[in-house]
Amino acid sequence: MPPAQENAWKIILPGSLLLAAALLVAGCGSTSLSRASLEGLRLAFARAPDVTPTAEQVAASPYAQIQVVGPEGGAVLLLGNVDDGRQAFYSGDRKIVYLRDGLLSGSHGLAQDAADIRIEGDNPFARLPQLQQPRQVARRYDWMPGYRYGVPVTGRLRRVGNTRMTILGVERDLLHFRETLRGPGVEATNDYWADPASGFIWKSRQLLAPGITLEILQLKPYQAEGAG
Repeated sequence: MPPAQENAWKIILPGSLLLAAALLVAGCGSTSLSRASLEGLRLAFARAPDVTPTAEQVAASPYAQIQVVGPEGGAVLLLGNVDDGRQAFYSGDRKIVYLRDGLLSGSHGLAQDAADIRIEGDNPFARLPQLQQPRQVARRYDWMPGYRYGVPVTGRLRRVGNTRMTILGVERDLLHFRETLRGPGVEATNDYWADPASGFIWKSRQLLAPGITLEILQLKPYQAEGAG
């Protein structure tokens, strides 16, 4: 990346920048979340590997949060809106990572973006805890710049085993799944660590674009209204 973009992932949201971020979220036209407790948010994280949020810092914000590490560094991103199940997480400089059910579904504002990532046909991620035999996953990627739309990528998803992981001081017993990806210009591996009961993906490493992988950690998962 050019030197001018060295701090591309940096998120600093004190004072007036908090208000700016709130206005950005409110203008997205989808289901915006409450801004009542914005003044409680005090996050100032630099690039990876220095992104080390504490449980107290995460709890201070009313928003769902993820930690993302990629080629441009690392940051804590805040959930801005949810549009038909697609969650939009924002960095302090208006970069966006989109998730759907824990799966990377796109990005905006990076040096190379996926305008959309979608699964076609059967989706074994909907029943991860029951997955015993390898399953095929058919995806389509839309990449920018370059206007590469509908690029077919085939994954082979398999269960690797059990893993114990500590997230914000809480130990979790998770299932590890690995997906090998093949397609035009693509040869990559995705990894997922999921709750053995619900299949919720707590941590993952997922392909965004050829040669670009994002590591995503759920710090404060989103709960829809009325969810337990």
